[in-house]
Amino acid sequence: MFINPAFWKGRLKASGIHLGISLALAVLAALLVFFAWYPYPYREISGGRELFWLVVTVDVIMGPLMTLAIFNLSKTRRQLGQDLAVIGLLQLAALAYGLWTVAVARPVHLAYEIDRFRVVHAIDIPTELLPKAPPELQRLPLTGPTLLSVRDFKSAAESFDATMAAVAGAALGARPDLWQSYAAAKSQIQGYAKPLADLKARFPTRVAEIDNTLKSASPARPDAGISYVPLAGRNVFWTVLIDASTTEVIAFVPIDSF
Repeated sequence: MFINPAFWKGRLKASGIHLGISLALAVLAALLVFFAWYPYPYREISGGRELFWLVVTVDVIMGPLMTLAIFNLSKTRRQLGQDLAVIGLLQLAALAYGLWTVAVARPVHLAYEIDRFRVVHAIDIPTELLPKAPPELQRLPLTGPTLLSVRDFKSAAESFDATMAAVAGAALGARPDLWQSYAAAKSQIQGYAKPLADLKARFPTRVAEIDNTLKSASPARPDAGISYVPLAGRNVFWTVLIDASTTEVIAFVPIDSF
């Protein structure tokens, strides 16, 4: 059966335009996700990159394919407009839902807890405990994680309850009732952090990687002034490099130093 070339020409053109619009929206979404919600290194540590590409790839592909399937110049302009509007609304709804999913899983705090840093995600935090956090920490940031620490337990009963909750999967760093400022844990961090030389001795094949990471940090610091602390992410373990005297976070390296 002969098919008029114009039949496919019109569909391909409409689908191509739709693809261009979808890609433009994907770029805007990427700027939001990777520069606000999941800045480096959290796009790797918290799986933001995988979540985003899963959402956007499905959305970018499905919209233009639906346009390719329904576009027909034999339809009236009104019918065609209605069909394309429905597709556009469905696509926007799917993108909005996908971005909402990425947003609720975003990292909101980098918490120091006892002997490690932990990336805390919005979805991990019991909302009913948020009012028990210090006033300045009761809002979950939308522009990347902020630093905080976990305070000492006030009693044996509180320690027991927190331990039982941790066994059940509720990390200490995700409990707002235990939050305090990062500065409040300075002496504790300094007491636990280990010299950078120890990290290099443990991972001699990664020395160049560590040095290159430090070179990209500003300003440059001598090794003697740098310490390290392990970092627990969602499904990965990294290492945080800090200034030994101020406990300022300098850089992150993808090394499991636990």
